[in-house]
Amino acid sequence: MTAIRLPRLLQANLERGARELLEAGGSRVDFERPAGEPALVGPDSVSWQVFRNPIALIVGGITAVLLELAEPRVRHGVWDHTTFRTDPLRRMRRTGLAAMVTVYGARSTAEAMIGGVGRMHARVTGETPAGTAYAASDPELLDWVQATASYGFLEAYSAYVRPLSRADKDRYYGEGRAAAALYGTTGAPRSLDELEAQFAAMRPKLERSEIVQEFLDILARTDFLPPGLKPFRSMFLRAAVEILPNWAPPMLGLETWRLKAWERPLLRLIGRFMDAIVVEATPASAACRRLGLPSDYLQRRPL
Repeated sequence: MTAIRLPRLLQANLERGARELLEAGGSRVDFERPAGEPALVGPDSVSWQVFRNPIALIVGGITAVLLELAEPRVRHGVWDHTTFRTDPLRRMRRTGLAAMVTVYGARSTAEAMIGGVGRMHARVTGETPAGTAYAASDPELLDWVQATASYGFLEAYSAYVRPLSRADKDRYYGEGRAAAALYGTTGAPRSLDELEAQFAAMRPKLERSEIVQEFLDILARTDFLPPGLKPFRSMFLRAAVEILPNWAPPMLGLETWRLKAWERPLLRLIGRFMDAIVVEATPASAACRRLGLPSDYLQRRPL
């Protein structure tokens, strides 16, 4: 792949936007330090390619939340104990920063951050309207959140950036084992077969909820896209529904949320273009420099 650096003014705007997004996540993380310290997974991984693409992150993150909200215990843990309803953008940015630290942060930084997430989860408990008790630290729920997040980001990348083989997807799920263990999961999928088995096992516990539509309505009113992409907000929401497993849209009442034929190639064009741009301020570029690699290492070494 040919790495792209935009004209000076456009590049400066991208760099500033990347820094602002990281700072808006709620805390400052220096992905260039400590120098030489490896991440939980290496720069030649599928994960480092997937998580550097903003289209994969935006679309895949929405897909993941849709699947999470299908599970009633996770749904009420998220909806009753987070700021999704009142401040969705801040919540999404904090979640995005956590994903960046997990993939690109130095191991010591990632371990400290994940430890903090675990302590926060330990305080989240409650009861669904049906009377089922839940705890965010429940391994089954942690497994579901891990599986849906991994699925969303990967499928968005494969659909809208660069098609991935089944072998690449298996590699990707295997790469998540170290982080999944730190988050407290005991059955996070380690391959595509294991993911499909987990989806099959969880389907009887999933259900339709008005909260899913409320979530999409909130995003439809939220400026979650960079300025140049704001006119395509509804397209991004439909793109997230498009990559759900085939059984999910009917279950969630989202059968009509489909991309128009011309929107798929447009999304792929945007995704491939964003994949080629080198932005020095992003976690991926900074992490490359931490390891003594050039900022455009990942653009030079596509999957």
